[in-house]
Amino acid sequence: MKRCLWCKEKAAIYMREHRLALCKACYPKWFLRMTERTIKEFRMLTPDDRILVAVSGGKDSLGLWFALTQLGYETDGLYVDLGITADEYSQRSKGFAQQLAERLRRPLHIVSVAEEVGKPVPELARASERVPCSACGAVKRYLFNRFALEHGYTAIATGHNLDDEAATLLSNVLRWQGEYLARQAPVLPAKDGLVKRVKPFVRFTEKQVALFTILSGIPYIEQECPFSVGAASLFYKDLLNRIEERSPGTKWAFYSQFVHKVQPLLSGAISEPELRPCLRCGMPTTAEICVVCRMKERVGAPTPPRFSAPDALSELLAVSRAKEEGSGEKIGKSQNGQVGRSGKAF
Repeated sequence: MKRCLWCKEKAAIYMREHRLALCKACYPKWFLRMTERTIKEFRMLTPDDRILVAVSGGKDSLGLWFALTQLGYETDGLYVDLGITADEYSQRSKGFAQQLAERLRRPLHIVSVAEEVGKPVPELARASERVPCSACGAVKRYLFNRFALEHGYTAIATGHNLDDEAATLLSNVLRWQGEYLARQAPVLPAKDGLVKRVKPFVRFTEKQVALFTILSGIPYIEQECPFSVGAASLFYKDLLNRIEERSPGTKWAFYSQFVHKVQPLLSGAISEPELRPCLRCGMPTTAEICVVCRMKERVGAPTPPRFSAPDALSELLAVSRAKEEGSGEKIGKSQNGQVGRSGKAF
């Protein structure tokens, strides 16, 4: 019988890649410690960051919001209502996000794609002749960034896990998508109208995140998005899971070695496309008219007022960029009394 490494009670969880046995009570503590270590290792956040968590109602985003709050970070949530009516998917997922917001006593902002862009995602995809996942991703990135800029947030945190990142990396390597590989990192710094993006869960597999969320008592929508059926990412995830089963630790080795050894070389050798303000809305784009404004044109929706960052926000973003060169040390205490942003271990 395996014993929990921390408390020596009977273990309920064994992670082969770490050769680590833990009980149900100690697992969430380990998970929070590893989240904090990841944030510190990649210098994701500074004490001055105002963090906007992209919440979808799923296990990853809700688990992330809970974890960051437990670690003492100033976090608010943003839920983007995609308008997916099949099985009341959007309505139910929004309900789970609202439940956690009430538990955390933190603000949850809600933005409707139909109101902001003119039509819900399924109709936008048809009108723009894009697959739903492509249209959805473009709109969500746009709305998260614009909302963060308009409301003074300096970092957007997303719940991407190791399975997500390793699958994306495999796809990009197989196609040698140099531009995408150069930008695949746990942190995308703020630049040219883009708010910094961080992925604190990149060290955890999907199952590990799900276990943390469940043991933390957080209900979430278990149904996958109706439009994800047949997605290529699911094939790559399945392939990597088979390799992981034969060789534990492969997914993390594949991703972490790329991030530490290869991505810095690519980012220095491959120049990124020049960003410029969209002629219609003012948001950053590589074209004269951004993809969202082109979608709005397709569905006959009016163009929003042209965006211009307030002077105070511009100064805040400049300070955030400057402090990214710092140590990444953190301050404060978690809500449950455990030391969070102080560098002291749980």
